[in-house]
Amino acid sequence: MDVKITEASLSVELRDGRTISIPLSWYPRLVEATEKERLNWRLIGEGYGIHWKDIDEDISVIGLLSGRPSGESPDSFKRWLKQRQKITK
Repeated sequence: MDVKITEASLSVELRDGRTISIPLSWYPRLVEATEKERLNWRLIGEGYGIHWKDIDEDISVIGLLSGRPSGESPDSFKRWLKQRQKITK
């Protein structure tokens, strides 16, 4: 399994050879992440999900296959973004 992120999309190469490409805008934390943070991912749950430690983001492969964008509420994202801005200052 491999993960690639561009400014516009998240692409995940699955074990069976398929590649899924999703709009990056579906995952606001990845949109806000730096390139270094985007590259710092690992598989979780024996390959059933992807975790980005630096931005506390988890995305399941089932969610990707189902076409589900982030389930994070706008209020939760705003709190996360506000906290992030405090840390980076």
